[in-house]
Amino acid sequence: MKGCIQVPQELEIEFKNLLEKDEFLALLEHFNIEESDFISQENHYFDTPDFKLKGEQSALRIRRKGNKQILTLKTPAKEGLLETNQELSTQAADELLESGIMPEGEVKQFLVDRRFPLSLIHFGSLTTRRAEIDFDGGLLVFDESSYFSKVDYELEYEVQDFNSGQETFLNLLKEHGIPRRKTNNKIKRFYEEKVRLGL
Repeated sequence: MKGCIQVPQELEIEFKNLLEKDEFLALLEHFNIEESDFISQENHYFDTPDFKLKGEQSALRIRRKGNKQILTLKTPAKEGLLETNQELSTQAADELLESGIMPEGEVKQFLVDRRFPLSLIHFGSLTTRRAEIDFDGGLLVFDESSYFSKVDYELEYEVQDFNSGQETFLNLLKEHGIPRRKTNNKIKRFYEEKVRLGL
């Protein structure tokens, strides 16, 4: 399949909590995370002109990190989200960004099978500085995200088991005196800020 490398589907179970900047910095210090531990990645978001994906609690993005471009479709699952991933060539990623041309592959087939329109538009980008560490059987993720003139801070915990992961994550927040906050995913926070700014 030209320009595409298939990556398996996977179930994403993660817990997330928005942080104040001082909470974020305190956690970095606690876990001995340094500036050199962060990598930068760009998320480019797509939807139909009438945001049909958003209406189905689904999201489509290209994530550019280093020399890799991964196209990811996230759709609701019983627990967490089902991720359908596909690595793109630079040319295929550029064509989707510039012209809305959906590359052949598993993501496109998934959309077609569920009768999603393929008339996609690129409606914005978000840049994240990310550091990751293994923690108690899961992956603890520290994100600083920038979109428009906004910067937010977020702690994520990616796990295999919902119940034990939730308990570990809530205990971690409690130990550090961080209140549980309702935290939308990045694409929803991006979209809400876009609407708030009237863009």
